[in-house]
Amino acid sequence: MSDYPKLIYKRHTFFSALAMGLSAVIIAFIVSCTVVIVYGMNFAGDKSEELVSLAEHAIRGLPELQKSLPPALADMLNDRRQPDYSGQLDITANTTPMPNQNGRLRTKVEIVNNGDEVVSLLSLRIVVLNDHNEILTESNEWAATPIAADHDWRGPLMPGSRRYFATYRGSSPVFYADDLKTEVEITDIRVWNGDRETKQIEGQVSAKIP
Repeated sequence: MSDYPKLIYKRHTFFSALAMGLSAVIIAFIVSCTVVIVYGMNFAGDKSEELVSLAEHAIRGLPELQKSLPPALADMLNDRRQPDYSGQLDITANTTPMPNQNGRLRTKVEIVNNGDEVVSLLSLRIVVLNDHNEILTESNEWAATPIAADHDWRGPLMPGSRRYFATYRGSSPVFYADDLKTEVEITDIRVWNGDRETKQIEGQVSAKIP
């Protein structure tokens, strides 16, 4: 037998490499902001104009940072929070017990995007109550994500599309579906900017054509 330690090499997957790349970008941005803040604290007394100018250049550099990213990463950041778009979404949820699994609860969720925008991120808080309005389970679910992958990364929600998914949470002594009530709250919603930019370009082109 050999006493030498065994070395195990793990290959990075696409998503682990993606996460490492995003982490490096975020760390670089945080370090840059920290330098700006420290500089401002040291020289705010007699260098206020230089501090304002430095902060202005840092803010203007953010779009350039986004443009330098690969297209897949740039698209992930090219969205905006738009709470009023929730009026374009029809969300229904129904919870039923699973008696063969010690009363485990299954919640089926259906979402319909009735608008003309792409939902890049949709976060839902799902709460299951009994007939006495007591909370049995609560969870946060990602109904839409910037990219599609395993482990609840369901991808963007396209205009006019319908999405189904199910969650399995907790356990309950209730064995009648009529005793359960499901409440769904939208906690975050972001819409992709691509369609807006395309429409603006088409409008500018149409305005130039006599």
